[in-house]
Amino acid sequence: MRKTLKRLLPDHHTVSSNRWLRPFASTLLHPRLWHLNRHSAAGAVAVGMFCGLIPGPLQMMGAAICCVLFRVNLPLALITTLYSNPLTIVPLYVLAFGIGSLILGNGDFDFTPPPDLVGMNPAVWIGDLAAWASSLGKPLFLGLIVLAASLSMLSYLAVRWGWRLWLIRQWRRRPWSKQHKGPRQPRAPGP
Repeated sequence: MRKTLKRLLPDHHTVSSNRWLRPFASTLLHPRLWHLNRHSAAGAVAVGMFCGLIPGPLQMMGAAICCVLFRVNLPLALITTLYSNPLTIVPLYVLAFGIGSLILGNGDFDFTPPPDLVGMNPAVWIGDLAAWASSLGKPLFLGLIVLAASLSMLSYLAVRWGWRLWLIRQWRRRPWSKQHKGPRQPRAPGP
């Protein structure tokens, strides 16, 4: 699994050669931000899932800051934030609003429908989406925190368990492990 992820993710040389990221090279090139094992992968996915629900274009910056603080895999966290995109953000915010209003006790919170995507300029739609999200207020804010924390914890556990199951499966596939399944035979006494 690590080989597959390493092949898909950018390496630290790409960051060091980028002129925009060069001032942050000492921080961004820390080995633990690029090392990939089940601990750093699970932490990176958890960070990406949490930061993916940050409103606006600050998701990747928030994920990068969390990766530096928690020393988890940076590229995997940044890629994971992409689960919230223009197609999924509205259903995620509707779910967050539902969770928030459920926790706050179905008060007098009115749900207004999200802005229409059809025939709109993307810049106008983003502005309308921001206004729509701010009109939802407390239920949305509380729901986003609860949903982000829940998705983060579930994804952390799923990656840890999935990686462990994959390792067990790979271990059992090894040819030498099949040879020694039975009890060991006693050695013949020496001369």
